[in-house]
Amino acid sequence: MKDHFGSCLCGTVRFQIKGDFDRFYLCHCQHCQKDTGSAHAANLFSSSAQLLWLSGGEVVRTFTLPGTRHAISFCSLCGSAMPNAQTSGLLVVPAGCLDTPVPVLPTAHIFLASKAVWEDEINDAPGFDGVPG
Repeated sequence: MKDHFGSCLCGTVRFQIKGDFDRFYLCHCQHCQKDTGSAHAANLFSSSAQLLWLSGGEVVRTFTLPGTRHAISFCSLCGSAMPNAQTSGLLVVPAGCLDTPVPVLPTAHIFLASKAVWEDEINDAPGFDGVPG
C-alpha cells in the first residue's frame, strides 16, 4: 500500500490518498465529456482507500446530476476536478489531479457507445512539445 498525493490547479486544495486503487477507467459517457470538456474522463476507483484533505477541503464542492449517480467534486476557486467519496463507499479520483505518478495502467475504456465522434481521429493529428508557433 502506497500513499498518493494530489492538488488542484491553484494549489489551494491538497489531499492524500492512503491505499490502493482497484480500477482505472477511461469513461467516454456524455456526462464525463461534459465534466472534463474532453473526449473522456480518466478516473481511478478504490473501495478501500482513504481520502484525507491536507488543505483547502472547505472549498471543495460536489455536484450530483439529478436523477443519476453521476457526481463530481471540484475546487470552487479554480474548477479542478477533485476526489469524490461516494455514498456507496467508493472513492473516485481523477487521475490528472494526482501529483504523484499514477500507479496503474487503465483497466478499460467504458461507455464507448457514446464516445465523441472526433475521437477516432485524434491520433492522426500532428504533435508538438508546446503550443505550435
